[in-house]
Amino acid sequence: MKGKIAAVALGVASALALAGCGGTTPNAPSSSTPAGGASSAASVAQDITFWVVGSDTPTKLREYLVEQYKQVNGGTLTIEEQTWTDIVTKLTAAMPDAANTPDVTEIGNTQSPTFTNIGAFSDISDMYDELGGSKLLQSFVEVGEVEGKNYTLPYYFGSRYMFYRKDVWAAAGVTAPPATLDDFNKAVVTITEKNPNGIADFSGFFIGGQDWRNGISWVFANGGDLAKQGSDGKWTSTLSDANTIKGLKQLQELQLKASMAPTTAKDQSPWLYINDTDSDIVKDDAGNVTETTPTSLAAATIMAPGWAHWSIGDLVKDTAGKDVREWNTEKFGTFALPGNDGKPAPVFAGGSNVGISAASKNQEGSRDLMKIIFSAEYQKMLGQNGLGPGNQDYVSSLGDDEFATALIESASNSKLTPAAPGWATVEGSAKLEELFQKIADGGDVTALAAEYDAILTPMLNGA
Repeated sequence: MKGKIAAVALGVASALALAGCGGTTPNAPSSSTPAGGASSAASVAQDITFWVVGSDTPTKLREYLVEQYKQVNGGTLTIEEQTWTDIVTKLTAAMPDAANTPDVTEIGNTQSPTFTNIGAFSDISDMYDELGGSKLLQSFVEVGEVEGKNYTLPYYFGSRYMFYRKDVWAAAGVTAPPATLDDFNKAVVTITEKNPNGIADFSGFFIGGQDWRNGISWVFANGGDLAKQGSDGKWTSTLSDANTIKGLKQLQELQLKASMAPTTAKDQSPWLYINDTDSDIVKDDAGNVTETTPTSLAAATIMAPGWAHWSIGDLVKDTAGKDVREWNTEKFGTFALPGNDGKPAPVFAGGSNVGISAASKNQEGSRDLMKIIFSAEYQKMLGQNGLGPGNQDYVSSLGDDEFATALIESASNSKLTPAAPGWATVEGSAKLEELFQKIADGGDVTALAAEYDAILTPMLNGA
């Protein structure tokens, strides 16, 4: 996920291993916690803490969990919100400490392999079928799995898709949605060249130079990958693979010909550039301005997770007089990025997993919370709030509007980053941002791929 956490991420494995996570490893459950993570004590009310990351879990869902936990267990559930920028740092420090660990925590799907491989989570394999089993989103299940045992399971998914300005595409004489990836690439270059509204620094497709999370879609669409595991269990960076190179070169062409985004820009808030108004004003609950970013319809197309649609549209006043965005179907549209075969491209699936800390003293209460999270009612509530439910039986709860349609289509062929033990280290090092910026600056893709293969391979294996 997000954040400048290089030093901490590099020390995740050693920090947790030294602390021992209560003496737990994926293949050796704690002596105080039977296999499967179940408490050996009789059923009693337990006060537990659940860490959620970011604001994606709405208030009403949090309130539901608190109320249901009180009914089911009799104890008190405290939900604490953490930030993506320092979640690895906090988990590294807290999870080995039984006195301070969250009992249950959300974790980014790309961070899960690192923590599961070093025994940070309890084995919940015996709950797998009860919590959804094969109906759970399997790509997320796999990143929370070690040697056939389950440690974290999918909380929600949020696949990425395209948001575009219908009016600008039409004015440029370009048809949407494009049928293939090549059609998309040509379309956004044409829109940039025509720039029908004569806007300075206008992008047919706005993608930041460091935005590897969206950029890897072109790698995946061409059959490439970031890394692969060998028969010896070791991981190898595969940036130099011919298919990966092809995808990176396509991306570079878009960066140079279709995007005027800064080469230092990441994937934060691309929606600011597709709206009409001169600024996006974000206020906290007290009405204080927390963010004001100048915009001027600087992009005809962006790529973002589905929940971005709440930040796109005409600026209007709500009933309380606050500035909010109202989607305008005449002006804005969505579509899943097409692949080379016309089917949805295998974009990177965002989202989270959830698991029980192996060091938690409240294993039984934590299991009660997991049952509530994976209940039909809560899974449907996730979908009703625009978050792809981890149990695929409930994706219909997303609805049938254009956002749900684009989300489901884009997720149908989505991929995750490699489930390597050191993937959190790779993300925390910011080496991918560094690589993608050099590509956006016009660097030699083949030479850069070889250079970064040598850098990333040791990291993937925890070195």
